Amino acid sequence: MKKSFLKTPPMGWNSYDYYDTTVTEEEILKNAIYMKEHLLAFGWEYVVVDIQWYAIGAGSRRDEYQYIPFSEAAIDDYSRFIPDPTRFPSSVGGKGFGPLADKIHDMGLKFGIHIMRGIPRICAHGHHKVLANALSSTEDLSFYDAADIANPSSICNWNPDMYGVKQTKEGQAYYDSLISLYASWGVDFIKCDDICNTHANPMEPYEGRHEIEMLASAISRCGRDIVLSLSPGPALIEQAWHYETYANMWRITDDFWDNWDLLKDMFKRCELWNAHVKEDCYPDCDMLPLGKIGKGFNQLRTTAFTYEEQKTMMTLWCLFGSPLMLGAYLPELDQKTEKLLTDQSLLRLLSPKHVPHQIMRNNAEAAWYTKHEETGEINVALFNLSDEPRTISISLFGKNFSKELLPHASILLPF
Repeated sequence: MKKSFLKTPPMGWNSYDYYDTTVTEEEILKNAIYMKEHLLAFGWEYVVVDIQWYAIGAGSRRDEYQYIPFSEAAIDDYSRFIPDPTRFPSSVGGKGFGPLADKIHDMGLKFGIHIMRGIPRICAHGHHKVLANALSSTEDLSFYDAADIANPSSICNWNPDMYGVKQTKEGQAYYDSLISLYASWGVDFIKCDDICNTHANPMEPYEGRHEIEMLASAISRCGRDIVLSLSPGPALIEQAWHYETYANMWRITDDFWDNWDLLKDMFKRCELWNAHVKEDCYPDCDMLPLGKIGKGFNQLRTTAFTYEEQKTMMTLWCLFGSPLMLGAYLPELDQKTEKLLTDQSLLRLLSPKHVPHQIMRNNAEAAWYTKHEETGEINVALFNLSDEPRTISISLFGKNFSKELLPHASILLPF
């Protein structure tokens, strides 16, 4: 079972949208400093190092591969990836992410990392050691063989780094060892990929189910509060109870980017998952592709979303109660975007006490309202989903609401 401690959905910054696999320690700290100075006071607190922080030469063949097949990686003696020392120099000497996490914590922020489901293939092939009792109070230095833990038929179809882990005591010991290491570094947030929906096998899109349980078990016993976030999506609605039992947040979409069609589609996904938002249970609409993004993908740009579309996205994410993760290069965030990200009229709706309800949705328009379960306060949101200016009108509890909105625009109204 998961630990329960999140009264509101996590808010923070993740390196993926801007850096892809190439982020460095120096760049993490630059963005963290900006968050501390400009966003922390409004609830933005997590700083997350995304995918392949262990990969040597990550991004060096970006025209050919996003994830270089079977590339060299930094790894410790017990089959656990550690940070690439070239990009994360403070990790040298077995310190891992500990020094970087300390700096993040000293700013009043929280520190997170991305991982892939499973055990490194290179460790299985090389019969590397795995600690058998990492979470034990005694110093028992017995070991298992990584080859006996790996399931070679369980793979990711877009990243070549891992094999799935067998549902055995040895497999649990591996995850215990992994989480023990992360807890010792001071990790507060784990985004585990290739696990919410395992796309490699369309007949079994939830084959990582037991690994979610293993991760949750290890986290619950590690002595530290760690958020467990599951990716990628779309999450499986028939497995909602399982996500809610073992994870804190889970992706309800595949990778979300600055494209209106993707944003419009999120209204359908939020409708599907609306009833499953509550404390410690946060269906995740994915990252906010705002500001400058795409550098690590060789597609450096300012978000393609218009300002009205940005506001629509923020309004939907907040009233739905999704976690909020920025992907922008924060030191160059423009004032207009920062003002939107710190809009208290939207951010206060993130609390699960503001219970969201969809009133109506069709191809051209949508309307939602939130009602505070204690105070009875109601807020109404109107959305123009069409490509033309449109007047949106609804009646709610005997009161009429009507507003003319620009294409793809939204408005939040007090009841």
